[in-house]
Amino acid sequence: MTALFLALSAVPAAAQDESQPSAAPAEATPEQEGEIVVTAQFREQRLQDTPIAITAVNAEMLQARSQTNIAEVAAQAPNVTLKPQGPAFGPSLAASIRGVGQYDFNPALEPGVGLYVDDVYYATLTGAIFDLLDLERVEILRGPQGTLAGKNSIGGAVKLFSKRPTGDGSGYVYGAYGSRNRIDLRAGADFKLTDDLFMRVAGVARKQGGYVDRLDFGCVNPPGSALNPAVGGVASLTGGDCRITRDGDVNYQAGRVQLRYTPSDRIDINIIADYTNDDRNAAASVLLLADNTANPNIRGNATAVPYDSRFICGQYCNYASYFSPAGSWQTPPVAGYPLIETRGDGRSKFDGWGVSGQIDFDINDNLQLQSITAYRQYDLDFTNDDDNSPLAISNGFGNLDYWGFTQELRLNGSMLDDALNWTLGAFYLDQRSTYATFQDIRYAPIPLQFQGDDPVNASTKAAFAALSWEIIDALTLNLGARYTDEHKDYTFSRRNRDGSLNPFLGALDGVTGVYDGSKFDWRVNLQYRLSDEVMTYAQVSTGFKGGGIGPRPFNPAQVQPFGPETLTAYEVGIKTDLFDRVVRLNAAAFFSDYTDIQLTLLACPQFGGPGPCALPQNAGDAHIKGLELETTIDPGNGLLVDGSLSYLDFDYTSINPQAGGPSAPGGVQEGMIAPYTPKWKWAFGVQYEVDLGTTGSITPRVDASYQSDIFSNAVNGPNNHIDGYTLANARLTWRNPDEDLEVSLEVTNLFDKYYLLTSFDLTGAGAGLVSGQPGRPREWAVSVKKTF
Repeated sequence: MTALFLALSAVPAAAQDESQPSAAPAEATPEQEGEIVVTAQFREQRLQDTPIAITAVNAEMLQARSQTNIAEVAAQAPNVTLKPQGPAFGPSLAASIRGVGQYDFNPALEPGVGLYVDDVYYATLTGAIFDLLDLERVEILRGPQGTLAGKNSIGGAVKLFSKRPTGDGSGYVYGAYGSRNRIDLRAGADFKLTDDLFMRVAGVARKQGGYVDRLDFGCVNPPGSALNPAVGGVASLTGGDCRITRDGDVNYQAGRVQLRYTPSDRIDINIIADYTNDDRNAAASVLLLADNTANPNIRGNATAVPYDSRFICGQYCNYASYFSPAGSWQTPPVAGYPLIETRGDGRSKFDGWGVSGQIDFDINDNLQLQSITAYRQYDLDFTNDDDNSPLAISNGFGNLDYWGFTQELRLNGSMLDDALNWTLGAFYLDQRSTYATFQDIRYAPIPLQFQGDDPVNASTKAAFAALSWEIIDALTLNLGARYTDEHKDYTFSRRNRDGSLNPFLGALDGVTGVYDGSKFDWRVNLQYRLSDEVMTYAQVSTGFKGGGIGPRPFNPAQVQPFGPETLTAYEVGIKTDLFDRVVRLNAAAFFSDYTDIQLTLLACPQFGGPGPCALPQNAGDAHIKGLELETTIDPGNGLLVDGSLSYLDFDYTSINPQAGGPSAPGGVQEGMIAPYTPKWKWAFGVQYEVDLGTTGSITPRVDASYQSDIFSNAVNGPNNHIDGYTLANARLTWRNPDEDLEVSLEVTNLFDKYYLLTSFDLTGAGAGLVSGQPGRPREWAVSVKKTF
């Protein structure tokens, strides 16, 4: 609901800015002690002094809104869309800010939104649905961050900052129980090991039953019944109870250990190790459309059952089998080609860990050196049954193995009595991923059962500089520049399960695609403080997302390179604290010139079709215009009101003939918009703390948020259109007089709205199917938190 607010609980004193430039208001008053401090410009600044569109939320507000993962935070952030992906993409995130982003998890593709935890860049969308564990704050930076973040984040950046060890002996224990046997356990503790060595540990364990029933079609509809005729009928796979399992469940454990060493007042060393295990069924998914009655190969045998609407189960159920029987191909030119049986378990298993270290060294009072070093590794196994039917016309079984190393150096300096602040830096990323997969696709014109084992090597080198110059007392010029050099190579492997060369895709086996590119980005920002209550700014900035080679070619003609996409953004904004800081109102308006947009085509007859396609291309250019408002009203009497509103207009100005337009009618056309780009978003929250005297306090809170309709495919159509929706949450919290014990009752999706988070439309590829991921129904939970 809001980002820009006077936080209810104090941010640790160590996070407060002790050296504000004179263009900022005078020293914080007692009413401002809860002010959020951000580091978007490489140094600590009050949120209201930072001339960037930022949504910043502290841990207390995240809990008050009943938010437990990063995707949920986007509901209150203007022009920000973060969605957990459906089962076809594994445990990954679809991320978009101001109409710019990425929704494909494949490591060959660059995220359009940069994701950071404690300033460490996360290079893939897989595993990016971060649990909000032991956080101090979340910062969401909107617009290109080409000069202000470790990586060239073209759409924006989402940054999570965990609480640092202080040795104060504090800690907390949290437990919750709720719908479908939901159990959440969280705990954190801060220890002083020696006078200059501190440790903080935190952990979370979450379990909950799923909300979409996976049913056995042959059990629900026995052979010979109206929906399952005896000839070519679908047999039961289970017998007995027709429910196989429930998708959309939760089984998540994570932990973090930090060691902080401060041998002197000039050296601060913080080392973090974390581990995550996410072992559960596939994401919740339902079949929305099924129409492929003309294809006799959907089962691969002579008694193929028509693939039609009989397999649409309902709002919260599916008939996914993750099973395709052995048989033979039915149609020329390869009729009789043998097909092997494939079978999966419908599980998703993510296991990841990382180590990072940050060194802050104050060389002198005006010069600081920062080093951020990190190594991350994960292993993911997942299966997908794209059609959610007993026929399993599109099965996938994947293993994604990843490791990445990053190193960032920053030299921060100040001079002229802090009127001039500057940063020089360098960033390095080296990563390798191997996507091993077996695909069984039976709706294509030819049999496509193949094994892939595709390594991707990628590296990024960058140098950057930033300068902030207070020209006069209220006028500050902010400049930034970054040079980036990137390399990526992708090697294809297309084999049969026994290791022999695949006869249909073998021409791709051993082929390596290489991308090398470089880019210079810049930023010019001028901020002017009209008074202690009002600051304005104007900015021009650029960003880019690197190119590459399409990772999923189905014929040699689809081995097509795609170039980088670029964006130049023009923005004006105002940040205000009005009526003796009772009302905070911030606004930003922007215009983005977006060129060579990378979009994935799911139908591309112009590249060797017809047949399956998942080809990234530079689809064209667009202009994006938008407006963003955020407000907080805090009269100081226990009432807090916060809200946000955003508008976005996406308009193609030209379309690449290879990717769409009149010459490619199945591609992108004028009037379409980028995926997961709502035109309107709003959010509203209100809470009121009632003082009960010696029995403590009670705080009711209500949140509501709205997102207008979106499309899930680059090629917009009625089958990938997702209706807009409004959601509401409610929470009631009691705190004891010492405010170290609280008990809460929460209800999410208060009015039990049925809505879709994502959808997967394969009608353009000839599959005749559309699946969707429904959002969670109404859920309740009771929680208890004890701090010490």
